[in-house]
Amino acid sequence: MVRWLTSSLQRKLSVVVTASMIVPLVALGLFAFLFASRITEEKTKLSGMDTLKQVEANLRYMLQDAENLSIFLIGERDIQQYLSRDEDHEPDRLDIVGRMTNLAASKKYIANIAIYPGRFDASLSTATWYEPDGEGLFYPSLPSGNADKRWTGVYPVRNYAGIQNVITLIRPIRSIHNYRPIGWLSISLNENAISKGWPAFGLGRGEGSLELIGNTGEVLSSMDKSRLGLHVSDLEPGLITRIQKGHSGTTTYGEQERKRTVLYYPEELTGWTLVGMVPYEQYRSENSYIIILTAIAVALSALISGGLVWFTVRRVTRPLLVLTRHLSRIDPKRPLPLFRAESDDEIGKLGESYNLLGAHIEWLKEEIIRGEARKKEADLRVLQAQINPHFLYNTLSSIHWIALMSKENRIADMVEGLSDFLRISLNKGQDYCPVAQEIAHIRHYVRVQSIRFPDQFVLHYIVDPALEQRMMLKLLLQPLVENAMIHGIQQAEGQGTITIMIQKDAVVERMNILVLDDGAGMELEQLEQLRASIIPADESNMLPQGSRSQGKQPEQSLSDGGYGLRNVNERLFLHYGTDALLEIHSKKGGGTRISFSIPILEESP
Repeated sequence: MVRWLTSSLQRKLSVVVTASMIVPLVALGLFAFLFASRITEEKTKLSGMDTLKQVEANLRYMLQDAENLSIFLIGERDIQQYLSRDEDHEPDRLDIVGRMTNLAASKKYIANIAIYPGRFDASLSTATWYEPDGEGLFYPSLPSGNADKRWTGVYPVRNYAGIQNVITLIRPIRSIHNYRPIGWLSISLNENAISKGWPAFGLGRGEGSLELIGNTGEVLSSMDKSRLGLHVSDLEPGLITRIQKGHSGTTTYGEQERKRTVLYYPEELTGWTLVGMVPYEQYRSENSYIIILTAIAVALSALISGGLVWFTVRRVTRPLLVLTRHLSRIDPKRPLPLFRAESDDEIGKLGESYNLLGAHIEWLKEEIIRGEARKKEADLRVLQAQINPHFLYNTLSSIHWIALMSKENRIADMVEGLSDFLRISLNKGQDYCPVAQEIAHIRHYVRVQSIRFPDQFVLHYIVDPALEQRMMLKLLLQPLVENAMIHGIQQAEGQGTITIMIQKDAVVERMNILVLDDGAGMELEQLEQLRASIIPADESNMLPQGSRSQGKQPEQSLSDGGYGLRNVNERLFLHYGTDALLEIHSKKGGGTRISFSIPILEESP
């Protein structure tokens, strides 16, 4: 298996690249699953706390309403007068009961309003309750002495409709004249009315439960009526210690199948606590759906990635096999130092073929060197004899007139522009020319290029008239314009714009030159490489030792545009010094800006 794998570069690359893609995919899928599970739990907690807040608001409204109603009743004048007597007065009692009945009937959650006189044996009640066994009337246990108001726990009562559970507010009725106790008032709330709307809130997507816990740990109200009146410690051992009394929050309770998320929220008036429980089974059902989707996504991604890797590696290695077969046919006469192949895959075979080819190249090298030396010497003599500017101009002029006679106006225009371009380029052997002549040189260059690339670019000139006759080094702008045209404008869509600006510096006696295009631009990494590649050799020697290697780039790494810019930068450095070097700024999709500054010269130095 190992030999089968190591004997083929295609198989090695396929396995390594596929594995390097599948492992991050699996890790990403696992992270996404864990993150989604955490979000699901946090979302359930936030939603549950919002539910508890709404339930608490409804409960507080009922309790506050009962408190306000009790305050109203104990201060009512007729009730005060009735309870201040030493014996019952039936007409007044019936009148008071009628008014209490109207109040109780207006609020569905009030099960009963009752008044118990302290001076005589009578009771005023809006409902008739009996003991659960059906024997005798039922009265809630009243506090003794001067006890203040209190809420009872939940307890069952029986009336004509059957058994119902109530929670009762009991408070003393005191005389408004001497503040002495004259009776008791009780307002009972129907537990069914308190918990009636809880299932509609859908705690935990309807799978959760909700309970109201009293100050002593007793279950006052619950969606499960069998738990009413029981102590939380008996139902859920240890849970009451995890709930911070008077605070809201969440905790985890139980293990394995009984593991649940517990949410608690305090009721402000009584100090009771609303407790919601969401089973962890809900998270598992949701997480199973998430893990299935994640597994499908990872499997599909791995399958697609594996197919793409196999296709790409096959495309890469097949040419190597073909090249290996072709190179293996070479039979050199003189061997060079051999390349030691450490594997039997395609690269190793290519190394063996390289050894054969290298030997043949070594045999030819000396012959080529001697032949090229003689050839260059002969070609230079012939070139020097044949290249004559006047002969070149006359030839181009003849081509120009022949094109005009043949009505080939575009050829004639291009030849004429090329002739003028060469004439200005040679400049009679002079290195410096007026600014106006350099601009004319650009115009002729653009004239030729606009015929070659019609409607692809527009050139704008912004030149200070006072600088047109000042001298500058020739052939500085044409490489910059060519670079903007080829590497900027032609790489972008639509017609581009190149702007040449030559202005006098307002502070020092120098002219500032700018070539700006709105072409494709370049990334920051590519821009830094270009800046480093065009640093002149002499200038790079002045750089610090740590940055000198960045400034000196191999010749093979420069593009055509890089050679042109480097040539311009070297000429600026040699003729004007370090203050005249190119400054290049570019942004991907935002064009390129190349600028430099040179002294203003009256004549050639």
